[in-house]
Amino acid sequence: GIGSALFVFIAVRFMLGAGEAVVYPASNNVVANWVPTQERGIANGLIFAGVGVGAGITPPFITFILTHFGWRWSFWGSALLGIAAGAVWFLIARDSPERHPWVSKSELELIRAGVDVKHAQHVASTPWARIVRSKEILAITLSYFCYGYVAYIFFTWFFIYLTTVRGLDLRSGASYTMLPFIAMAVCSPVGGIICDFVTRHYGKRWGRCGIAVVGIGLASVFILIGAKTASPQVASFVLAGGAGALYLSQSSFWSVSADVAGPWAGTVSGAMNTGGQIGGALTAILTPAIAGRFGWSASFVTAAALCVVGSLVWLVVDPDHKLTHVPATSA
Repeated sequence: GIGSALFVFIAVRFMLGAGEAVVYPASNNVVANWVPTQERGIANGLIFAGVGVGAGITPPFITFILTHFGWRWSFWGSALLGIAAGAVWFLIARDSPERHPWVSKSELELIRAGVDVKHAQHVASTPWARIVRSKEILAITLSYFCYGYVAYIFFTWFFIYLTTVRGLDLRSGASYTMLPFIAMAVCSPVGGIICDFVTRHYGKRWGRCGIAVVGIGLASVFILIGAKTASPQVASFVLAGGAGALYLSQSSFWSVSADVAGPWAGTVSGAMNTGGQIGGALTAILTPAIAGRFGWSASFVTAAALCVVGSLVWLVVDPDHKLTHVPATSA
């Protein structure tokens, strides 16, 4: 019956989430072990450009499968893509460059010259006391909570907003819904390139933290303007600009978590990502609740306010203050 089918869908969605949860922390651990610190911005930017590309092509891809092969094949097709991606990762990826047969001696020397070898080594225990006492980790987790809240508005509510509030038809709504994800795919690597460039010339404080402050702050401005714009088409472009500005900062989060955490990059970035996912979960609940009571403009004002908070907390982050410098216990 319907109850049984709903239970199966919930169970499958839970398992999907559990499987996906490891992806970003694992990728950040790979970045910490494989990528010299001065190139981590573009590395993370390219990783998260894939998020925008995937989210952008999914609606037309799934729609094509649904209309030509039926709804069951939309699940089978997604499952096959997941299996293929997992197989490629299992066969090609390695935890460290020393273990990869394709890495030459000169490449290994180049990687090691830009990676803190001490921090790249395996450490048996996780220093939870240091993690919870680190203002850098607490600050980026809070900022990523704000980031996740705003980003998931585009992932979960943007299409509904365009079609039910702005009055676009389904076809136009689907087309304009792709704009934020295109902006994400473009701005994520662009932000990484800027992040690395500024870091090389002015240091991590400006390159990592400065880009995050500016990017998330700009997102607030775009969102406020877009929410007040009369034309739904123009509003779609302006709000997409907000999504793009937000993703300019994406590489800062993951680069700083790798720089600060060292051998615990996977654990720390997992904790940071939890903050982002909590923000995304709250979006699903609060966005329609605020819109229903105060209007959709209030929902976007709330998102803009969180952007301001997420931007300002970066001012207390010192990307050169590694986790090993944090006292394990108070004096």
